[in-house]
Amino acid sequence: MPAKGVLLAVIADVVVAGGGVIGTAIAWQAAAAGFDTVLVDPAHGDAASLVAAGMLAPVSEALFGEGALLRINLLAVARFGSFAAELEEVTGHRVGLRREGTLAIAYDPGDYAALMRLTAFRRSAGLEAEELDSRACRKLESFLTPDVHGGVLFAGDWSVDNRRYAAALREAAAAAKVRIVRDRVTEVLAGDGQAHGVRLADGGEIGSAQVVVAAGCWSSAIAGLPEQVRAAVRPVKGQLLRLRHPDGMPPVISHTIRATVRGADVYLVPRADGEVVVGATQEERGPDRTVTAGAVHDLLRDAMSVLPVTSELILAETCAGLRPGTPDNGPIVGGFGAGNGPGNGQRGLLLATGHYRNGILMSPVTADVIVACLTGRPPASQWDPFTPERFLPREGAP
Repeated sequence: MPAKGVLLAVIADVVVAGGGVIGTAIAWQAAAAGFDTVLVDPAHGDAASLVAAGMLAPVSEALFGEGALLRINLLAVARFGSFAAELEEVTGHRVGLRREGTLAIAYDPGDYAALMRLTAFRRSAGLEAEELDSRACRKLESFLTPDVHGGVLFAGDWSVDNRRYAAALREAAAAAKVRIVRDRVTEVLAGDGQAHGVRLADGGEIGSAQVVVAAGCWSSAIAGLPEQVRAAVRPVKGQLLRLRHPDGMPPVISHTIRATVRGADVYLVPRADGEVVVGATQEERGPDRTVTAGAVHDLLRDAMSVLPVTSELILAETCAGLRPGTPDNGPIVGGFGAGNGPGNGQRGLLLATGHYRNGILMSPVTADVIVACLTGRPPASQWDPFTPERFLPREGAP
C-alpha cells in the first residue's frame, strides 16, 4: 500500500520527487536496473501528462532557433517505439501508439505562407515533409472543410494515448516494486557536497544517496536546489477539450491535424476509442488551473473552422494543466559537475524537469539518461545542451 508520513528510518537507493510520466518512467527504469526506488508524489498520476494530447511531434513542432531541442526530440521519437513495446509487454495493456503522422493545414493564404516558411526550415534540417493542395488534404481527411488552403504531411510524427500511457507506467513501476509515498517533497537534504535524502511536507524524511527531482513545474518549489535552477522553471497553463463520437458515428479523423486558422493554432488528435482531443492554449498565468469560457469558445471555433463536423461531437471534458516551461524551452536534465558555481559538486542530485510541451515524448529518453547517470555511464551527447548547469553563473562571471 502507498505510504504517508514516512520517517527518516526509510532508506532507499534512489528517491524520485514527482509522479508524472517523467518521474514514473525514471522510477520504473531505475527499479528495473536494480535500484531500491521510492517515488514521492501527493497524488500519483494527477499530473500535467493527464491534461495532454499525447502528440509525439518532433517534426511539426520544430521551430527556428531550436536545433538542439530538435535533435533531442528526434532521439526521443526514435526511442519511443521500443519503450512503448516494452511497457505493453510488462503490463499487458495497449498504450494507443499511432504512427499515421501529422497533417498540418492552413486555413487561408496568410496561414499557408507561414506554414511554407516553417516547412522550408524543416526540410533544411533534413525532416520529411510532403506538401499537399486542398484536394489532397481532403483525400486524407474527408471531413475537412473545402476552404482549407493547403497543407503538409509530416510522416515522422506519432501520437500516444497519454492517459493509457501514464496508467501503464504506473502499473510497470508497481510491478518493479517501486515504493510509492503519497506526499510532497519540500526539500533536498544535502551536506558536504552530497545529497542524502529528502524532506516531506508532513515532516518526514527519506534517506537516499541519489535524489531525482522530476516534479514538473513544482520543481521550483523544492528547497535545496540552486536558486538559479529553481527560478528557471515556471508553470505554463494549457487548456484542452476532449470530444467523443456519438454512438454509431464513425471516426471523423485518422491523422493528428495541426491547423493554423487566421494565425491561431489548434490541433485535433484522434484516439482508438473514438475520442478526439482538441488543444491547446499556452497561457502565462502562474499556477492557475481553471477552465475558462473564452478558451473553450476559441478552441471549438478554430476546430470547427477546419473540421465542421466537430460541432456534432459530444463535449465530454474540459480541462487545464500546467506545463513546466523554461527560458529556452528546453528540458533540465542531469546532474552537477565539480566546478565552483552554486550547486556544483552536489553529488547524487539529478534533475529531470522543464520538459514543457514534450514531457510524454521525452519520458523514455529522460529515464534512459537518468539511469545512465545513476549507474555512472555517459549520457547521449544530444543531452549536452540541457544540463542544469547552463543556468548557473560561470566561474569568474560577475
